[in-house]
Amino acid sequence: MRGNLFGRRTVQRFVQLAIAAVGSVKIKLLLCCCTVFTLIVFATCAASFMGWREHSTASLSRYCGSRKGYALLINTWKRNDLLKQSISHYTSCCGLDSIHIVWSEPDPPSDSLVKSLNHIVQSNSRDGRQIELKFDINQEDSLNNRFKEVNDLKTDAVFSIDDDIIFPCSSVEFAFSVWQSAPDTMVGFVPRIHSIDQSNGYTGRYIYGGWWSVWWRGTYSMVLSKAAFFHKKYLSMYTNEMPASIKEYVAKNRNCEDIAMSFLVANATGAPPIWVKGKIFEIGSTGISSLGGHIERRSQCINRFVNEYGRMPLVTTSVKAVDSRNIWFW
Repeated sequence: MRGNLFGRRTVQRFVQLAIAAVGSVKIKLLLCCCTVFTLIVFATCAASFMGWREHSTASLSRYCGSRKGYALLINTWKRNDLLKQSISHYTSCCGLDSIHIVWSEPDPPSDSLVKSLNHIVQSNSRDGRQIELKFDINQEDSLNNRFKEVNDLKTDAVFSIDDDIIFPCSSVEFAFSVWQSAPDTMVGFVPRIHSIDQSNGYTGRYIYGGWWSVWWRGTYSMVLSKAAFFHKKYLSMYTNEMPASIKEYVAKNRNCEDIAMSFLVANATGAPPIWVKGKIFEIGSTGISSLGGHIERRSQCINRFVNEYGRMPLVTTSVKAVDSRNIWFW
């Protein structure tokens, strides 16, 4: 009996040790998987941690080639340092063909500023590229100047950008390639949404939604022109075909020119824009979107424009363009 009892205890002890060993192996495998996953995530985000400057052109080689490029349409207002920083960055992007600075300040650009910007462009021009730099000087200060027709554009593609935000060249070139697949569409980095106001039942009133609304719903209907590609023909349409009442509203309220452009493109195409995933680096101070009442003012713009068009032309979508070659999981 004692021998059998001792044998059973020995077997039970052996089984317990075996279970403990297997559990230990599982824990080690789990920790190993977590470590590998953490390293992958860190490697994916490493470029963002190091800032927006790209020192290697290897990542851009797949986007650059013998193709027609795009014009940079940059909006600025009394922020020459930011303007210089932005132009210094974007002139290193291989698809850039020309730069048009929307100048609405009361005084013309100084000789020193023009000289400095030309020096930056010449210094960053590579592979025999000749990037054209022009100031589009306006006599009055109006947000409509942002989309005033430019008669001497040599490219169909226009990349509209603010002077206080930076996107890596790889993101810009990828967005350009997306636009080339749908040149009648707006392709941009900053999505926004409109929705029906259901606070008091259906009233036919629309509400403007910012980034968190896009994130929560998983849909969008606009991409802001502060960072977007579109066809140059829309500059002509905004200048010559946009209802005068809408342009007057934009000028008076100093807001919503980007929503007006979204309405114009959606009305012409009947299609939604395309949101491109990209890392944004803000190099300036906060803008009007940080002010109180911003959402309400933008909502008023949407409803005013709907009345002008007689319908809601914006189209909602959930499509997002992602460059899968730059990420591990997508």
